[in-house]
Amino acid sequence: MRTHRLGWPAWARPADITDLLRLSIPIAFTRMSQMLMAVTDAIVLGQYAPGQLPYILNSWLPMGVSLGLGLGVLLGVQVLTSELLGIGREKESGRIFRRGLWTSVWLGFLLMGLVYFSADALFTWLFVDIAPPTDIEEIVDPHTVAGSVASVTRILSYGMVGFMISTVCGYYLEALRRPLLVSGVMYFGVFVNAIIDLALVAGFWGFEPMGAEGVAWATTGSRLFITVLLLVAVVLLTPALRKSPKAPANEARRQLSVGTGTAISNVAEWGGFNLTFVIATWISLAANSVYGYAIQIMGLCFMFYLGIATATSVRVAEAYGRRNLDEMRDAGRLGVAATILMGVGLGIILILFNDTLAGFLVKDDAMIGGVHLATGIAALLVMASVVTVFDGLQATASFALRAQEIVWSPSLIHIGSFFLVMLPACYWLGIVEGRGAQGMMEGVFIGVFTAGILQTMLLEWKTARQPSRRAV
Repeated sequence: MRTHRLGWPAWARPADITDLLRLSIPIAFTRMSQMLMAVTDAIVLGQYAPGQLPYILNSWLPMGVSLGLGLGVLLGVQVLTSELLGIGREKESGRIFRRGLWTSVWLGFLLMGLVYFSADALFTWLFVDIAPPTDIEEIVDPHTVAGSVASVTRILSYGMVGFMISTVCGYYLEALRRPLLVSGVMYFGVFVNAIIDLALVAGFWGFEPMGAEGVAWATTGSRLFITVLLLVAVVLLTPALRKSPKAPANEARRQLSVGTGTAISNVAEWGGFNLTFVIATWISLAANSVYGYAIQIMGLCFMFYLGIATATSVRVAEAYGRRNLDEMRDAGRLGVAATILMGVGLGIILILFNDTLAGFLVKDDAMIGGVHLATGIAALLVMASVVTVFDGLQATASFALRAQEIVWSPSLIHIGSFFLVMLPACYWLGIVEGRGAQGMMEGVFIGVFTAGILQTMLLEWKTARQPSRRAV
């Protein structure tokens, strides 16, 4: 391994560390807003209707898969706009945005229809037809669970078109180096979401409390608000509506295909994690709530990793474009090292403040089916402190691989790790072995550990084995 003259490894040069931080912190700050909205929903529910959290968590199975698919399909807006910006032709990018906008509209309506009309059948099948015999039937009728989840899902589906349009707008503005604008709009959306939560879930200002359905309306309403603001920003501040030169012959195809690998990985990861909520609900509503709150905190931690992963992919892509293999290896290794260090720091916080975090999420006396929620959440957060490290590793390594145009191998690892390893492990440990929410988190650890280790090994094998070659 090459080393710096002061004994540091080449990938740990101060200038490179500074560059990684400069890129990753704003990205993490922006992405954090997306998770904060979900955490806000969970906190308000935890304080006023903790027993209804499973309805929200399970509703994100079809919604999460749809959104993950859309985020991948629409990624070409950001990639192709960035390419034009890199060669000083960003004024021509209007055609990229308009093509993405029309794609987001028809994709949004298509997915909205699929989610809306399939909700009843999907959740009846999951919670009535194929659900294994567990203690949940002693507490609540499975038909009630299926109907409640389907109702929440239909409300969320109304925001699907807005989700897709706002994604295109966000991608476009970020590609044009306006990430702080996107971040400001998103955080304002978090504020609006919290206000609606307090009205429709907590019953503030004379509104009738609606529980999980109120959360769904808050999410849908705030997303519409975000979409309008981002569209206005795009129209006023970018060349989105300006006439563009004729597109190259393969541009439309590239725009739709460039995010295919990301879409597949998103569907695998988001679908896999959301299916674990179904398994947890099969155990009991209490298990789902305890496990679900712990996963929400893990999701918040993941935003830090996402900042490092995205920044790493940018630095790897730049080196890849210069065909500088040494810099590619160094950028990837620095990203992995930064992820591990971040994981250790976040893990210590989760261990030291697990009781405080649990008390912040739910009332101290909140109980479901005789289970004290705060105690169960605090216990799971200790294990989550280890799980989250490998969750970060799988993200950083897979992002660095895709920056080198290695697309399908990371996607296959995600599919195998989440569907073939994690889900069976969660079912076996949570239900068959009777370990409940603790078994669910153990199953998640097995799946995420597999993904993290394999993605990191693949990154090292793909880059470190190549002969060094400096750019000329």
